Amino acid sequence: MNDPAQLLSLFLNGALGRSGRKPARKASKFLTGHRGLVTSSAVLAAAGVAWGIYDSLRAGAAGAAGAAGAAGAAGAAGAPAPTGSAASSLAAVPPLPGQAMPAEVLRIVRLAVSAARADGALTEPERALILEQARQAGVEAAAAQELERPHPLADIVRGVTDEDARHDLYVLAFTIVRADEAVTGGERVYLAQLAHQLGIDPATATRLETETATRIDAAAPSTP
Repeated sequence: MNDPAQLLSLFLNGALGRSGRKPARKASKFLTGHRGLVTSSAVLAAAGVAWGIYDSLRAGAAGAAGAAGAAGAAGAAGAPAPTGSAASSLAAVPPLPGQAMPAEVLRIVRLAVSAARADGALTEPERALILEQARQAGVEAAAAQELERPHPLADIVRGVTDEDARHDLYVLAFTIVRADEAVTGGERVYLAQLAHQLGIDPATATRLETETATRIDAAAPSTP
């Protein structure tokens, strides 16, 4: 299984890389590189861990389903069906189709997609790139749903009360918005709305943006 942070980085790089420009690669280095936001942020780290657990459960459920199918075939051929603890173990495996993606992961997916389309100008190639990276990371369905029926920002950030977590989410969105170095008028409106929903005052938002822009500009670009 891939490292949870790598899975999260893969998807976020899809949102960042939609511009295909060098500044976006520098933003990627800041966000997902060594000691980047993914590993240094508590809220993103929690999402990565949850993502890893979810992926493990999916793999376990798929394996158990295959084992159960083989056991059923053997039983039909005359072999005894599993009993006792073996039967209980199979029954305890969460069913694959019904597994819900962790809330921590959904929040990051939804926020990243909303930031990527903040100016309302997501082209088909950009959508395809985001979905391709989401597919490789295992969250294509959630990303596709956000692209088609995005959640309001109020719903995406609802329940986040920790100040550091709120700041990290704002930094994540700002990094994606600023991936090509230009923040459009529509993206500026989006950031203002996000700051309001996160309870971040204008002075703090400006400070976070300034600090983030400085760190992005100082980052060595990731290899294309």
